[in-house]
This record gives sequence, structure tokens and C-alpha cells, in this order.
Amino acid sequence: MTFQMNIGIVGAGIGGLTAAIALRAQGHAVTVYEQAGQFMRVGADINLTPNAVRALDGLGQAVAQGIRASGARPTFRISRDWDTGLETSRLPMGDTAEQLYGAPQLTIHRADVLAVMANAVPADCVVFSKRLRSLNQSDAGVNLVFEDGGQASHDVVLGADGIHSKVRTALFGEEQPRFTGVVSFRAVVPTDKVRHVPEIEAFTKWWGPNPQSQIVTFPLNRGQDTFIFATTGQDSWHEESWTSPGDVNELRSFYRDYHPDARALLDACDSVLKSALYEREPLPQWSVDRVSLLGDACHPMLPFMAQGAGMSIEDGVVVARCLAQAQQLNDVAPALQRYAATRQARTAEIQIGSRGNQWMKTQGNADGVYGYDAWTTGLGQKS
Repeated sequence: MTFQMNIGIVGAGIGGLTAAIALRAQGHAVTVYEQAGQFMRVGADINLTPNAVRALDGLGQAVAQGIRASGARPTFRISRDWDTGLETSRLPMGDTAEQLYGAPQLTIHRADVLAVMANAVPADCVVFSKRLRSLNQSDAGVNLVFEDGGQASHDVVLGADGIHSKVRTALFGEEQPRFTGVVSFRAVVPTDKVRHVPEIEAFTKWWGPNPQSQIVTFPLNRGQDTFIFATTGQDSWHEESWTSPGDVNELRSFYRDYHPDARALLDACDSVLKSALYEREPLPQWSVDRVSLLGDACHPMLPFMAQGAGMSIEDGVVVARCLAQAQQLNDVAPALQRYAATRQARTAEIQIGSRGNQWMKTQGNADGVYGYDAWTTGLGQKS
């Protein structure tokens, strides 16, 4: 029987909630602290590749059915050249991906995923308006101090609080993420407005004349809408917010030399959001005693392999599996070290690969990314 612990999770994002659901299933008492006042419909539309969907499936039928009810299933993953429109790679997704990897690819808004996951935990499991100020550890446990003056003590704490993680800073000191010189534009348009674009029901990436320039599109809301995500180099813009408005005309100007089918996607945009992209180097250490990190808190990555959410979900599953092996509090620190040893090589490889932005530009094999099973991978082994 799993040794039952009182576990605190800082951050109620996708990774934090994955860990919460998995840990509660083992019988642990879990409290998730979220700095926002409530779950809000902010953030990006995301690509849940088969590795991420299979990990979520293991959280139970309600989660598995819920994400499928809201998500779209792209037919293919296609790469096209930015000016000629020529296809450079194609992977069948949909039913083929499900047969190969045990789960489909789903494209869905982050808020819809969070809503499904929030329904899988009791309402009092998530405490809102809790911004972490500091933490300290002792033999008695881990003490959290919040900006509102409140405190909480736990046997274990997981920092799932994003690229600007307060838990990471508490463990390893202040370090600012690096601006990449790349900005992103995001828009959602009704699919009927772009129905004439070939294979609009696929996940399509238009590869630009340099690694910073691209346009990605995929279906949303079971195909009723199309998500458009474009990136380009621009050193003059540093705003990181996912809700900052951009200029549609500026967007179109950056891609004016792209193929007509790609430009048609941007012509359909009535409005757009703009955000600067930041990253960090792979973190060599994730844990100190009974505190550890997961998701963007330890491996924030550029979106060019569409694995940010997937890596956070995998982390949440693996850390829960490792903690299930703890039979007493003295076992917690080794369990968290085992978790890091399981995950670090994979996440660092994908961080670096995302930065290089060459993955699947030409025909290749996606099994190493999509075929990973967070529920069965060997613990404490590099993967």
C-alpha cells in the first residue's frame, strides 16, 4: 500500500493538475495553490500529441472522454515549404496515430483541458489567489509562505508554477529567462473562412526562410475553427503576455512573400494576439530534499515541437509514480531524484530540439516523441 502523504503543488496549470489527479488516485492528500483568482480562459490553443493524450488517458475515463469531447483530431501532420508550398513531410494522424501509439493527436484550447482536469478533483483541492512568497524546509516538512501572509505545511512540495517559477527561485536562486528574439502571433478563425485552403483539417507547418519564421495551423472545436500560430524574429518586442493584442497588418507584412495558401490564412484573421517567446537552458538539478519542479518550472521550451504541454503532463505522471514508491518520509528525496533521473534527458533533448526548430521538417520518424508512455517507462532510467 502506498505511504500516504500531504502534498502541496504550486501552480494549477496542466502539469500541476496532472500530478494532483495522479497523486490523489494513490490516496495522498493534495492541495494545489494557484495565484490567479479563478480558472480563466487565457493561454494558447495547444497540440496534445499521442504521448500526451495517452498520459492523460491514464488519469481516468472522465479525463479521457472530456478532452476528446472538446478536441479536434487532425488528419495528418504536414510540413510545407514557405514559398513553393511543396510538401516536405507527411505523417498520418487520426486513427493511424491511435493504432500506432495507443492514443490520437488532439488539438484543443488549454482552458478546455484545464476545465476537464479541474472537474476531476474536488473543488477544495485547488486554492486560488495564493501567490508564493517563499518556502523553507526542515525535518518537520516544507513550509510555504504566501504573499497574503498565509502559510501552509506539507510533506512534499511540487513547483508547477511556470517559467517564472517562485519555487525554482527558492531552490536555486534568481535567474531570468532569456528572450529569444522571436515573437508569436495567435489567431482563431472560423474554418468556413479558410475552407478553400488545401487540407485545412490537418496540422500543417509552413517552414519559413529561417528557423524563426513559420506558420502553423490546426483545427479546433472539433473542426469548427482553425487556429493560426505564426512566429518571426523581432528584437524590439519583449511583451510576454498571452493576451496582448497585435496588429493584423503587421502580421501579414511579415509573411507577404509566403505561398498564397499560407497568406490566405492570415487574410482571414480579423484580430491577433502577440507575445514574445522566452526560454531557459536545461536545468541540471530539479529537486532539493522534499521539493521538486515540473513542467515549465524546470524545462520551459519553445513551441516548435509542440511539446510544452506534453512534457508537463508526462512529468506529472512520472513524479506520481516515483512518489508511489516512497514508504516513509525518508524515501521522498530519493523518489524525487529518481523522477528527475527519469525525465531530464528526454526533456532536455526536446528543449534543445525545439530551439533548433528542424524536427520533422523533412520526412522522418516521430516514434521517439509520440511513442513515449509515461505510465510504463522505466523509473530512474534515462529515456
